[in-house]
Amino acid sequence: MGLSKDDLIRYIRSELNIDMPLDGDTELFSTGMLDSVAMVGLIAFVEDKAGVRVQPGDVTLDNFDTVDAILAYVQSLD
Repeated sequence: MGLSKDDLIRYIRSELNIDMPLDGDTELFSTGMLDSVAMVGLIAFVEDKAGVRVQPGDVTLDNFDTVDAILAYVQSLD
């Protein structure tokens, strides 16, 4: 897998301009830290970095609300 926790956190911090404390279980969307516009960029980043295709039906809070959830989702695609 070409996507790491550090990659995701770095992307969220730099590209989505988040300067709040952020770790694997920080809720990104359900807390309002990120919005649907940010989701589009995040999905594109995940697809590019991990070499996977995210299906629209898989874009849920269960799969994308935390860095750890995103990593688990990507691993489930392998």
